[in-house]
Amino acid sequence: MVTVMRTGITRTLRKEEGAELLEMAFVIPLLFLLLLGIVWFARAYNVYETMTRAAREGARVAVAPACSMCSGGGQLPSVTTVASAVNSSLVASNLDPAKVTCGTCPGTCNGSAPAICYKSDMLLNGSTMPPQYGVLVSFEYPFQMHIPFVTFNQSMTLTAAVRMRQEN
Repeated sequence: MVTVMRTGITRTLRKEEGAELLEMAFVIPLLFLLLLGIVWFARAYNVYETMTRAAREGARVAVAPACSMCSGGGQLPSVTTVASAVNSSLVASNLDPAKVTCGTCPGTCNGSAPAICYKSDMLLNGSTMPPQYGVLVSFEYPFQMHIPFVTFNQSMTLTAAVRMRQEN
């Protein structure tokens, strides 16, 4: 321990002087990285919720008959009409409908953007009585996170699938 006299003030110098600055230099980048990770995971969740809302809008259009006064009780909308509803919802939330893919599709896959999976007259409740039929609207969307200094795979594919009961 060294004692230094400066203008009447006595100050003790120790070997730990500056340790706080060094510790802060290590901790601040880690906290910044954690903050960026939280922001990007929140963005991924926001995109997922937007996709779910878009699929829900497509399912709403899909379960509503196109014309209730027409002969035959009205026809269910085409996959193009359902895709148009999904497209409108995606565009309203600034997501690119051209990136949408069908993924594994048990029904009809719309080839144009957005490429959604649409299946009507799908049994929803399994073997319980009375059987309930509905529609399935699903699609996938790629999401890329941008977290610096992290080498793991930062791209993921988000999937939205909505089943909705058909009304008679």
